[in-house]
Amino acid sequence: MRDKKYIRTLVILFCLVILALGGCGSKDEKQVSTQTEVQKPEAPPSEENVSANPPAPGVTPTGGSAVVIDVDGSKLTQGQVDKEIKRIMSVMKKQVPAGRLEQSKENARRQVLTDFTAKTLLTNEMKRLSISASDAELKEAEEQVKNDLPKGTTIEDLMKKNRITKEEMQEDLRFRIKIGKLVMMQMSGKSKPTDKEINEFYQKNRDKFKMPEAVHVRHILIAKAAGDDDKIKAEKKAKAEDLRRQLLAGANFAEIAKNNSDCPSKETGGDLGVFSRGEMVKQFENAAFSQEVNAIGPVVETEYGFHIIQVLERHASKALALDDKMKANISAFLAQQKQQESFEAILKKLRDKAKITVYRN
Repeated sequence: MRDKKYIRTLVILFCLVILALGGCGSKDEKQVSTQTEVQKPEAPPSEENVSANPPAPGVTPTGGSAVVIDVDGSKLTQGQVDKEIKRIMSVMKKQVPAGRLEQSKENARRQVLTDFTAKTLLTNEMKRLSISASDAELKEAEEQVKNDLPKGTTIEDLMKKNRITKEEMQEDLRFRIKIGKLVMMQMSGKSKPTDKEINEFYQKNRDKFKMPEAVHVRHILIAKAAGDDDKIKAEKKAKAEDLRRQLLAGANFAEIAKNNSDCPSKETGGDLGVFSRGEMVKQFENAAFSQEVNAIGPVVETEYGFHIIQVLERHASKALALDDKMKANISAFLAQQKQQESFEAILKKLRDKAKITVYRN
């Protein structure tokens, strides 16, 4: 049972798909005959390295069938790289300013080559060691992913957001399960932290074991749009001011939020839950942490629009004791840290003995 628990942890730890959801107002990322070029995890192929190599084999030097990288005989073509870059950029396009698109594409290209290298080396090693992932383990991993998703988010939402099919997700989960087994073999059961390690970590990081000041807030948002001119913005602000007057006169906050707010939180009466400093945009944060409990604050403008904020609860900062729950959390963190270090050591060892050729296209 303990091994299965650690494998589940590794599946999540090494999962390629990262889901980041937040509430309104939240912050928002050769061929060379005599040499082998080994690409380290922290140093993807650079333009200097690529330009020093001869053209790739293929129909033409820049054709879609031209080989971009060869890892121990496994080849990635320009067409495959372009397809993956397109998928990555389709996920990221709304998060990347227009002026940074080209740099983002180059970063995506480097990441594609790094990921292909790592996956190829790990796959070959797992085949050598006859490591497999059963259907039962896959089902368990899928359930774990579902359980870890934010409330109201489905695994279908996750796949849609990351432009992947169910088959691709399952293939990736099987791969992550096998990585977990590979790491466990490397660690020989030494991933569980000792009581001494837990206590030492707590004592060295006591300044970090504090519950920060936090507030429980609900709000109403009248959202701004990209094309709004000054007149439309003024009308939206006036609408927010009118709603605030209704609230001050005794109107029900949850009903006003449900019928007027442009934030998905309207379905829960505008409730954003509890948050601490640094989690919201500055104007929203300043208002929330300066208002009195239950007061209907003045209309606040942020990049998202015009907010009417009400603080429901205020929680003071306090030190966290080293109780059983805290020990369990620290143990899980240290175990993941050990697993990550082991994973990186495995990958480095595989890279050091691999033949990796990067071509110029």
